[in-house]
Amino acid sequence: MRAVVQRVTEARVVVEGRTVGKIGTGLVVLLGVTHDDTTATAERLAAKIHGLRILRDETSVADTGAGVLVISQFTLYGDTRKGRRPTWTAAAPGPVAEPLYEAFCAHLQTLGVAVQRGVFGADMAVSLTNDGPTTLLLDL
Repeated sequence: MRAVVQRVTEARVVVEGRTVGKIGTGLVVLLGVTHDDTTATAERLAAKIHGLRILRDETSVADTGAGVLVISQFTLYGDTRKGRRPTWTAAAPGPVAEPLYEAFCAHLQTLGVAVQRGVFGADMAVSLTNDGPTTLLLDL
């Protein structure tokens, strides 16, 4: 499982002209799932992000109650080593990835996080104001 985590002052995701997820200060998580990921992987990554001290004053979502906007992002597993077109073979197919995306979000909610989501598999327009900027790549 791979996540790009960005500290933001605000973020939103729009699908077909409608805002489906929106947060103020918090984290945007672009989440990619690969073939060997499991529910346990999703829970470990959610717990890691929950405790990351990357918000202002070295605080975490756990400390502040800040929101998290989670967006599925299969392109995080794009392979560009050969040619000019990426391949997506390392990305898990939708029937495998979607339940793990949902497990990740559900575990964050279990930890007390106010989770907003994109729409799995949809064409989404994501806008955000990166704070810092602070952006991390996490691989589990």
